[in-house]
Amino acid sequence: MAVIHDTIAAFELFQPASLEDALALRRKYGKVSWAFAGGLDSLDWFKDRIKRPEVVIDLSGVAEMKGIRESGEGVEIGALTTLTEIASNETIRSKYSLLSEAASQVATPQIRNQSTLGGNLSQDTRCWYYRGGWACYRAGGNICYADTPTSVNREHAIFEANRCVAVNPSDTAPALIVLDAQFVIHGPGGEREVSAEDYFITPATDIRRMTVLGPSDLLTAVRIPGTWSGARFYFEKVRDRQAWDFALVNVASAMKLSGNTIEDARIVVNAVGPRPLRLRDVERQLKGQTATEDVAEAAGELAILGARPLQHNAYKIPLMRNLVRRAIRTEA
Repeated sequence: MAVIHDTIAAFELFQPASLEDALALRRKYGKVSWAFAGGLDSLDWFKDRIKRPEVVIDLSGVAEMKGIRESGEGVEIGALTTLTEIASNETIRSKYSLLSEAASQVATPQIRNQSTLGGNLSQDTRCWYYRGGWACYRAGGNICYADTPTSVNREHAIFEANRCVAVNPSDTAPALIVLDAQFVIHGPGGEREVSAEDYFITPATDIRRMTVLGPSDLLTAVRIPGTWSGARFYFEKVRDRQAWDFALVNVASAMKLSGNTIEDARIVVNAVGPRPLRLRDVERQLKGQTATEDVAEAAGELAILGARPLQHNAYKIPLMRNLVRRAIRTEA
């Protein structure tokens, strides 16, 4: 296991004042660079000397990547916008309360004041073996220490494990997938948009990454269309403590209702797999149904099909089932 040093290895620091300059630095230094804004996740890596970039790019001075702007029928949120700003913004609260609720449940007020939306979406997994410097599959080794008979794996995956059983830790990610958001990425090929659902990847795609971002890419903004504005939203996060902790399981949902009939629905759970899990089968089953207890019960059972628990996380199965049930039956 790695020795905790609490000192940071030397690196060259750049503080660009424009997006153009930030992108130029990413193109120039690529794999040896590390970009951050709030820095809360990054500094943990640096202090423990698990990550030792030669170049660090501090994005906090890039004004183009900050703020919340109404755009057409939707909104655009800069990747450097803090979670506190998102949680308190009147437009977000009135039209997309799902996102403001998710943002308000991240960590603590002090952390939300510093943490950015881009950081919450792009942070690495919290698996303590990986972050402790163990030579696991994700770190380039040949074993998953969290998936052995003596492992401590209470917080790990029950879906989509492939050599690595670490989970995605984001609270805002499932909300943005439900809202059908588009993520704006700038890279060597220019600007491109990726759906929120496709932004996150599994170990089967690339075990070293959790998102589609390449070494020269930057997530610059999130665009939310008006499609789900004003829907009936639900967000719930279950964690060991009511502050600070990452989710054991969280759920985000949106439903369009005609009376009590569900015309359309989107449901996403997180902290159960390496990426936020969209429950497409549940969504299909709900369309045209009446939002009753029996329908919610059936949806919860369908949601957990295929779950494969580890030695210490079987509790996530009934927890996930019940969260899905509550997301469907609970009034906004």
